[in-house]
Formats: sequence, structure tokens, C-alpha cells
Amino acid sequence: MAYCASRFATLRRPATEVMIGAVGVGGGHPIRIQSMTTSDTEDVPATLRQCIALAEVGCEIVRITAPNVPAARCLRDLRAQFSAAGFAHVPLVADIHFLPTAAMEAVEHVEKIRVNPGNYADKKKFAVVDYSDAEYEGELQRLHESFSPLVKRCRELGRCLRIGTNHGSLSDRIMNRYGDSPLGMVESALEFVRICESHGFHDLVLSMKASNPKVVIQAYRLLVERMDRAHRAYPLHLGVTEAGDGEDGRIKSAIGIGSLLLDGLGDTIRVSLTEDSVYEIPVAQALAAKAMRRWALPATAAEPDGIAPFAYQRRETALLRLGPAGAAGASQTQRVIVPLPAAARTPTALESLLAAAAKRLKDNPVEGLLVPVASAAELPGAAALAPVAARFGATLALELSPSIAPGAGNTLDLPAHTILTRSFAAGENAALRAWVGLARHRGWTLAAEIQPADFAGFARDLAALGDENLLFTLRAGAAAGPVHPVGGYRQLVECLRAVGSRAPLWVRACPANGLGGEENFLGTLLDASVLAGALLCDGLGDLLSVESGTDFERDVRLAYNVLQGAGARISKTEFVACPSCGRTLFDLQTTTQRIRAATGHLKGVKIAVMGCIVNGPGEMADADFGYVGGAPGKINLYVGKTAVRFNIPETEAVDRLVDLIREQGRWMEPDPAS
Repeated sequence: MAYCASRFATLRRPATEVMIGAVGVGGGHPIRIQSMTTSDTEDVPATLRQCIALAEVGCEIVRITAPNVPAARCLRDLRAQFSAAGFAHVPLVADIHFLPTAAMEAVEHVEKIRVNPGNYADKKKFAVVDYSDAEYEGELQRLHESFSPLVKRCRELGRCLRIGTNHGSLSDRIMNRYGDSPLGMVESALEFVRICESHGFHDLVLSMKASNPKVVIQAYRLLVERMDRAHRAYPLHLGVTEAGDGEDGRIKSAIGIGSLLLDGLGDTIRVSLTEDSVYEIPVAQALAAKAMRRWALPATAAEPDGIAPFAYQRRETALLRLGPAGAAGASQTQRVIVPLPAAARTPTALESLLAAAAKRLKDNPVEGLLVPVASAAELPGAAALAPVAARFGATLALELSPSIAPGAGNTLDLPAHTILTRSFAAGENAALRAWVGLARHRGWTLAAEIQPADFAGFARDLAALGDENLLFTLRAGAAAGPVHPVGGYRQLVECLRAVGSRAPLWVRACPANGLGGEENFLGTLLDASVLAGALLCDGLGDLLSVESGTDFERDVRLAYNVLQGAGARISKTEFVACPSCGRTLFDLQTTTQRIRAATGHLKGVKIAVMGCIVNGPGEMADADFGYVGGAPGKINLYVGKTAVRFNIPETEAVDRLVDLIREQGRWMEPDPAS
């Protein structure tokens, strides 16, 4: 697994160069940015305007849906007019589902064809069939005959092909042999890869998309492992499909895409948002820039043994009592700690801050308050905050300066389970033992910040100290040079594993642990999502803090949103919403907002909002309910993957969705005060 998961420093996976028109992907090329038009393809003027708007904001590859032969024919005029407008250098991609005839028309006009192996040559019947080996081989031969004409024509014309697997649209053949799994996604793509290779065609880009970032990460890693084994190095197109809109859509995309980029994987990316496509480009550009800064540093591959790259497995940790905040570690949900602003570090000011936050952050409780303490003289003032924090269900976490000696805490009046955070440099073994002893004597918890490079010097002490009243975090800024912040935490976990420690892990998303770049909210969001999301999707992390230092409530919300995006902790309704395209049968953006307004208080309910059902109901992943375009102006409603209401007028569909949620016993009335 030379280029797969869990490395400490980014070593970019070398991919074979593929030319998409004049744009090179893979090889030594930078990460390429792409997006997709949302207009009806047969409305050539509208689609052309969207192509130009995307190119003008930095989109390097533009994809257009071709759902039928007439739409595919329109690509000829679009290509000609786009070139005439000064964008001959920007390649166009035809997005094909179901119809080989549309693909055979589109390949004559554009530089790249994207096919979905789950539905290109398969009409999904969702049948349970136990294929014999002979029957399975017969299916593969049928697939070969259906796909080969497109492969041959691509080779003749110098076109590129993207084999784009979607988690929700695997063929019946794949589903019955490999299941609805990352392995099934990989095998679905490899069936098509083998056909291409049988014709000597290698101008391929591969993708493994899903709405669940965990599935995305696992599928790409598994794909690369299989390709490495076969000595293949095709470029990768990264993306999280149906990510949604706003902050949630950006977080999910950053978790899936950013985690893989830090693994060294990815050659072109698309951030799929349920918004106008031009808004996808700045997010993709920021992610790409962060990754390429890391890739420019020297690094060597190193694979920890303690992280399962192809399946989720949460790290086993000891239970940690946190007093008012409950507990962390073991099987407990991840807990959220937030830095306390300087202006709120008096009991009166803290009371006011937490009272206001309790009203505005009802489903995002403040569970821990991080307070820096620069000297022993500040300890009594910090301790005075503990009763106020406790009344609001929060545990106090005091970040102690290394200048504060353990003796300063001997007479300190702090409640049990208070967290004392302290950084330990190489050689401070005696200080570590003293602080652990004090914490255990007083019933507090010590959060030890240790740089992985210094860990070996503490190994004997840590093996003897055990896990009681102890947790670990990475010293801010410790992942310096070629080691990225995710890699720093992975190193720390490996060190703990080596000494047999099951102490919980605190993930701190602060500027010093960022990936660099924009010092704005988007930069903070992306850094927190990539760092915490990558670790959470690998089962690492028991406490989380987002520490921008600019906005108390925003840091709380962002921490909870990252936890939800990674599937670690659900604190609100989740929406799986596709980004719209020319197949969409209603206005996705306004409809998603209407559904959000009606159902956004249903904590723990997952609702899919899909413009059409082109990829099958599996595209809604594990949604509880689905709102899906069935025909122009008509909506079908789903419970899970089963359609239960058909052809509902769009004007009534949101109300009917609410009725359906009531019937299924998942409805609750919104709080009048919210």
C-alpha cells in the first residue's frame, strides 16, 4: 500500500499523465479544478453562459450532462461557441448515464466522456440473483460488447474517459456479489478498466463518489491499493457527491477530499454543492492550494499499523469522566471543548455568555471551556469560573503555562474532573509524573501535549503510568516541516499504541495545526474539517475543539458540524442534497431551503433531496426519507430506498413530506422559542 492511508507526511501518489484536450491531469500537473453546469443542455445559450461563468472564475474542466441523444448533439454547438468565446483551452466533459447511444454522439464533440459503470450498460432491476461463475462471466461479456464501441472511438479521436463509480448506483451484478460497499464500488470500476485495457486504451481517470465521507475515503484507498497491486497508476478525480449546501456541504467535501489529498491521492477535484456552480470553485481552489503546499515539502511514506484504512474502526480508549459534561472515550460520543474569550473570563461575564449560548445553541451544548493560564497568579481567577461552568453543564479545561509547577495546584479549589492541559517537552519526565500524580490525587484529568518526536523519551513512564485520569493531544504546531497535522496526530496514536496506552485523544483544530493559506472563515472551516474529519473517519478522536479565537458561538457550531459531517455525532437534521445538473426536474436550491425550513428541527433525521433518480434510490445512501424529482413538476417521496408516494404536485410535495414523516413516527413539533 505504498500510497494508501495513514501516513504521517504527504507523499504524492504518482499518476500517469492524461490529456483532456489541452489540460494535463496527473503526472507532474497541479490539481485540476472542475465543476458542472446545471441548465438544460438543450438550452444552448443558457448552458454556454454557465460554461463561460465557470471558466472565468477558474474552473479548468467543465462537465455537461448528456441524458439523451438530442442533448448530446447540442454539445457540438456548445463546444464551437465556447471556443469562439475564447475558451478553446477549457475542455468539456459529457456526463452519461444509461444511454450508450448518447455517449457515442457526445464523443464526437467533447474532449472527455464520463460514464457511470453502475448504469451505462445495466438497467437496474434491483433483483436478488445468485450468479454462478458462468452467468457472471456472461454478464461481463455483455458489458464488454456494450462498452467497447465507446472505448474504440475514444482511442481513435484521442478522447479521455472517466469511469465514475457512484456508491448509490452499483449494478445488480455487483451488488449481489460484492454488496453495497467500497469493495463493490472498486470492482464496478475495474470491470470497465479491464475492458479499456483489452483495447490498449489507457487515457482514463477514475472516481469513487458517495455522500458519506467515510465511504469515499475507504473506496479511494481500496481502489489505489488494487491499482498499485496491478501496477496501474490512473489519475483520480475526487469528490463527495450530494454533499449539500452552505457550511455543511463545504465541511463534507473538505472531509472527503481533504483527507485523501493528505494521503497523497487526487489529481482533479470537484466540490459538489447545492448552490450555483461558480461557488464551488473557490472552495476547490482553497483545498487544492493547501494540498499542493504540503506536496511541495519532502516526505517519505510511512504506514502505521494501528489504523484500518478500508473499514471504519474506532480506536479503543479508556473511559474518561468529565463531571458536568458526562464522559468521553470508550463508547461515549465525542465531546466539544471551546476556547473562552478573554472578555468572558470573570464569573459574571461567563454567566452572561453561557446563558446566551444556551438559548442560541440548544442542540450544540458547550461541554468544555478552555481557559489559558499564563502564571500561577492567574490560577485562583480561573478556578473561580468552575462553578459557573458547572451550572451550565460544562467542564473547565485550564491550559497551563509550562512555567507553572505542580505545587501550585496543591491548594487549588477545582472540582473533580477538571482538565489541566500542559505541554511537555523532551526531558520533562519528572514534571509529567508529578502532574499525573497530582491530577489523580485531586480527581482531575491531565491532558498531556506531547510532540511525537519527543515521545520515545516518555515511553517507559507512560507504560508504567497507565490510563487513569489521562488524555493526550498534539502540541500545537508540533506537526512541523513535512509532517502534516493529521500525520502528527497519527504519529501520536502510534506512539500510544506502542506503549499500550488506551488514553483518549483530544483533537485541537487551531491555527497552529492548520494547513496554511486563507486566514478567514473558509480557511478555518477547511482546516478544521480536514484535520478533525480525517481523524474521525479513521476512528481517532474523543474530544474536539475548534479554536479560531474569533467567535465563541461559531467555534461551537463548527465543531458540531464537523462531527456531524464525519458521521461521528448527530446534532441536527441531515440533508443529502445533489448539486443539480441538466437532468434536475425542479429548483434544487430553493426546494432544499423550503424543506430545511420545515424539517430542520428534526434532530437525527436524514432527508435526501434529489433532482432526479438517475442513479437509482441507492444514491440516497442511508437517508430516512427522500424527496425526488419523478417528472417535470412531479415529486416522488421515499421511505429509505422505497418509493411510497408518486407524482405529487411540486406545490404540495413539502407538506406531503411532513405528513409522511408524521406517519412514520419521526415527527416532533418545533420548539416555539427556536
